[in-house]
Amino acid sequence: MMEKVKVYSTPTCPWCKKTKEFLKEKKIAFQNIDVSSDEKARDEMFEKSGQSGVPVVEVGDKIIVGFNPEAIEKALKKNQRNG
Repeated sequence: MMEKVKVYSTPTCPWCKKTKEFLKEKKIAFQNIDVSSDEKARDEMFEKSGQSGVPVVEVGDKIIVGFNPEAIEKALKKNQRNG
């Protein structure tokens, strides 16, 4: 079973939109977490990534900061093997 992908984002962030479009194109289900309105999620994102910038993508135990399709694909492949 593949782990859920989480995208920590804000509605106004262009790189967040690109990240979510990329995941949709690849037919990868993900949970979008709006850190502009969810303080707890913002704290959680910062704790996991050390970053306050978005997007932050979580694939299993891998944290990817920014729009990075190659890193996302690599993390998904690694997760499929471990799943």
